[in-house]
Amino acid sequence: MDLFFVSIGLVLGLVLLLPLYRVFNGPTVFDRILGAAAIGAKTLTLILLFGLIYDRLDMFVDISLGYAILNFIGVVAMAKYFRKERGSTQ
Repeated sequence: MDLFFVSIGLVLGLVLLLPLYRVFNGPTVFDRILGAAAIGAKTLTLILLFGLIYDRLDMFVDISLGYAILNFIGVVAMAKYFRKERGSTQ
């Protein structure tokens, strides 16, 4: 069973590279923000997978909830900031 979870972790690690491309080569700032949000969501899944691997899911759920809240607040703050910046130049 551990081999199954480790292989899923490796696949998720590789899937993390796809939005990383969007973060660095996004045509607009909002595409880059969406890429960062996707990385946060996939990292959240990896944290929960670590909880399953170490058989301490209760502890890792609390950690992942805190991480999800920080990720959401960060994405909303970046979107508001860049929307304000973009609106002032037009």
